[in-house]
Amino acid sequence: MDALLYVGGALLTLLLWIRVKGLDYVIVHQRWVFVCLFLLPLSVLFDVYYYVRAWLIFKMCSAPKLHDQRVRDVQRQVREWRKDGAKTHMCTGRPGWLTVSLRVGKYKKTHKNIMINMMDILEVDTKRQVVRVEPLANMGQVTALLTSIGWTLPVLPELDDLTVGGLVMGTGIESSSHIYGLFQHICVAYELVLADGSLVRCTEEDNADLFHAVPWSCGTLGFLVAAEVKIVPAKAWVKLRYEPVRGLENICRRFAAASEDKRNTFVEGLQYGRDAAVVMTGTMTDHAEPDKVNRIGLHFKPWFFKHVEGFLRDDRGAVEYIPLRQYYHRHTRSIFWEIQDIIPFGNNPIFRWVFGWMVPPKISLLKLTQGETIRRLYEQHHVVQDMLVPMKDLQAAIARFHQDVEVYPLWLCPFLLPPGRGMVHPRGQEAELYVDIGAYGEPRVKHFEAKASTRQLEKFVREVHGFQMLYADVYMDREEFWEMFDGRLYRRLRDELGCKEAFPEVYDKVCKAARH
Repeated sequence: MDALLYVGGALLTLLLWIRVKGLDYVIVHQRWVFVCLFLLPLSVLFDVYYYVRAWLIFKMCSAPKLHDQRVRDVQRQVREWRKDGAKTHMCTGRPGWLTVSLRVGKYKKTHKNIMINMMDILEVDTKRQVVRVEPLANMGQVTALLTSIGWTLPVLPELDDLTVGGLVMGTGIESSSHIYGLFQHICVAYELVLADGSLVRCTEEDNADLFHAVPWSCGTLGFLVAAEVKIVPAKAWVKLRYEPVRGLENICRRFAAASEDKRNTFVEGLQYGRDAAVVMTGTMTDHAEPDKVNRIGLHFKPWFFKHVEGFLRDDRGAVEYIPLRQYYHRHTRSIFWEIQDIIPFGNNPIFRWVFGWMVPPKISLLKLTQGETIRRLYEQHHVVQDMLVPMKDLQAAIARFHQDVEVYPLWLCPFLLPPGRGMVHPRGQEAELYVDIGAYGEPRVKHFEAKASTRQLEKFVREVHGFQMLYADVYMDREEFWEMFDGRLYRRLRDELGCKEAFPEVYDKVCKAARH
């Protein structure tokens, strides 16, 4: 009883403090209070609801029947838009705050919203080794199902809330991409509702031009209603090797060698300073040495990037065995390392033991409650960027990041980029090894200015024939954008499929210079 009185008194005091200071003040200056008291519990409820819903629908085998009805509903909405005179562009009706991207899509308020309520796994075909999924099925949902039946995606991007639709229309990457490429390269078929309301299926053999043009198009060629994605047999564990490396030249050399070695199923680098990094290589296995098992996904475990930093601090390598699904989502609890700016004491052992099971807060809820003040602060004093550069230019790229933003850790993830006809491919006709450099956090350089500094990075990336992930803030003008991306096939298909009146051009949808 006494304990309840103490808790009640503490809550009453907190509410009075919020009333005196004002809710806006608390959300901006003491955001962890709001996050811990409201967003963490709400995030748990969201996750439980969606997990139970997905499990029931899959077990009852009702998803395929419901899917056909949903597709017909999307077609009906598009045809009604045409019948009403096609007065504005169309976009998906999913609220902007539900997306993982930190960008606020203002076009949602001016375009015709087409409601696409499709979030289920439709079929797992182990003979063809594909899984057929709806666009709003997310990575947490997909891994939970596939690993339970002994399968996995060859490329399984990190964060639980990343959706198949976002990874197809944008892009996705994981530490196995040095073998398999980007998420788009493990997709074998897309089903889309086009601007005239027709349903089309595209593959390498049928409607091949559209199949190659869809990735990176950000929903400006049609509405994705299903995708077929390759699956591969899964094993229980990842045998992960940690190797601290000092010196920028040594880091780049060692990281390139690990990425070129196809015996490594997984390759990842975390760079903690210009001349200090940990290179990690992993393989899947069905057997683990008991004394080297580390279940990093348990709620009381340290955040993964902090765990890795310990090997650098102690200047020692190590080998650990991590459960496969926990490895896939190793950065989820800490949202890579963004959570340390939201809950500064979140990696404290006491907090992890008591509240760690609720972490992380959902990114969508963080966006919904951030308010205009926090959004502006993030835009001007925070970096969230992924730049894709050729492996041969990695050293120069890291030096550029250090000079322009100086954000650490940097995430280094290698990937194989095959030749192609879409928006993203190497210059030549041979596959080339690239690296995703992910910078997430508060810049340490004194001269940081969001637009100018990002434009400097964008210019460097264009010069080395690299690419910028389009979920982040893009400051390029139209000419610079189409210098970075190959728009020939994309523009031809927009003409042929009547997309110009139906959807904005991808530049107008994602770039700050074009958004109103």
